[in-house]
Amino acid sequence: MRKAPQKKSPISSLTLPALLAVLIVACIVAVGKSDILHGSEEAPPGKVDGAVKHFDGMEQTLLPAGTTSQIIDYKGYTVSFNADNGTPNYAAWELLGTETDGPVSRSNRFWTDEKLNGCPDTKDYTRSGFDRGHLCPAADMKWSAQSMEDCFSMANMCPQAHSLNAGAWKTLEEKERLWAKRDSALVIVAGPIYQPDDKLRIGNSGVRVPSSFFKVIIAPYLCEPRGIAFIYPNDRCPGNMKNYMVTIDEVERITGYDFFYRLPDEIEDQIEAKSSFKAWEKY
Repeated sequence: MRKAPQKKSPISSLTLPALLAVLIVACIVAVGKSDILHGSEEAPPGKVDGAVKHFDGMEQTLLPAGTTSQIIDYKGYTVSFNADNGTPNYAAWELLGTETDGPVSRSNRFWTDEKLNGCPDTKDYTRSGFDRGHLCPAADMKWSAQSMEDCFSMANMCPQAHSLNAGAWKTLEEKERLWAKRDSALVIVAGPIYQPDDKLRIGNSGVRVPSSFFKVIIAPYLCEPRGIAFIYPNDRCPGNMKNYMVTIDEVERITGYDFFYRLPDEIEDQIEAKSSFKAWEKY
């Protein structure tokens, strides 16, 4: 019985130049799909509903009218510095999962930023009984030598009780890096909270000592974005960090600040109204 002739593959019948053209087109399509899936290098690696989205200006915070503020963009973070207090109003930064570790060692070279009016000297903290407490931590800046140097600006420091700085505050910073690795990216804002009776000042510059500190954290690039916030007294803070958890709305009520106002309203409302420690602890 005669065998039916085998059909030739469309590719096998192509000439060499035509085959090369097909391969080139296929590569271009593949690269295009990769760009769509992964986004540009500048875009955060997180995804919302399967597509990368980037929200600009999330580190910007609106302050109450009349608040003294000088904004400076350092490598890796932004500071709103208050010359009246000699401390930041806040420090804000985006922490990518890929930035939670790196080759750069902690510098410990504190320096005064002469571009800022009222920026204190490191000696203002000497024998004061308070640590030079980083708002944006050095351990988040190991990915760049410049960012490590910049995070030791005295504009990033607040007088912080050693028991807080080396205790609950450090524990929260370590937790943030774990969350950033899991969620691809976080946006964090931290700062002091001053009460009217916070009169204590240290050093020749008269750096004002706050009675407590806040930290607000969001994971905006998840399919279900979430937020959480903490307020710690400037003292020893025993017990579980859950005991110091509040909503971002509560921090806004106390400080008068407006965080993450550049987010779409539906996302901002969702992440600021509630804090679920259980949701953040899921791995």
